[in-house]
Amino acid sequence: MALLEDRVVLVNGGSQGVGAGIVRAALREGATVAFTGRRAEAGERLAAETGATFVRADLTDPEQVRGSVDQVVAAHGRVDSLVNAAGLTSRGSLLDTTPELFDAHIAINLRAPFFAMQAVVAHLVARGAPGTIVNIGSNCAHGGPPFLAPYSAAKAGLAGLTRNTAHAHRWDRIRINDLNIGWTETEGEDAIQREFHGAGDDWRERAAERLPMGKLGQVDEIADFVVFLLSDRSGVVTGSLIDWDQNVVGTTD
Repeated sequence: MALLEDRVVLVNGGSQGVGAGIVRAALREGATVAFTGRRAEAGERLAAETGATFVRADLTDPEQVRGSVDQVVAAHGRVDSLVNAAGLTSRGSLLDTTPELFDAHIAINLRAPFFAMQAVVAHLVARGAPGTIVNIGSNCAHGGPPFLAPYSAAKAGLAGLTRNTAHAHRWDRIRINDLNIGWTETEGEDAIQREFHGAGDDWRERAAERLPMGKLGQVDEIADFVVFLLSDRSGVVTGSLIDWDQNVVGTTD
């Protein structure tokens, strides 16, 4: 049996990158899938390709975040699982981050997941139904490089939020976990490398040479792991912060 048979899954930030990979993997595993995104063209293109439902939403607006959950419930009758995959990785250190950049990171990387979870958990509790949530975190939650100060702060907050809400709703049988991913090959990462680091067309190959497994993290591998966490095959696990990376936190050479 497919892992997500008869599940309605909402993927926030699902129009590209890791989110789009999760949309495809969840569909493959039998789910009915809806996803949010800000850019209509990208969202409509993925919806046409996959048959998933696209809900256009600006996730910096809590009302649109909560409203997107209502739209999915109206379209499909319920939401069983949520993935918070939207992420902002614009660079900023402690010394050069503006209040505007800091607020942007908090809005996308922490506030949007908070209010999406609020809406989905309220819906599940009202139904008296179990559910699963996966937050796409980052290994930067453990500290991160100097040029990702606001991003690291927001992802650390998401890690704490995951554990808090998993504890609060364990008796509601709502399992909430956080997947702290490392450096991953996506369209967005390509743009970031070129804009902020002056990378050329060979940046992926050069990066791979410096990584233990000889490659960047791959979207399809992450998506398969997320599907497993959403499914019953992941058992009773909740409140877990899983480091999905090839560098081991806390170790040195």
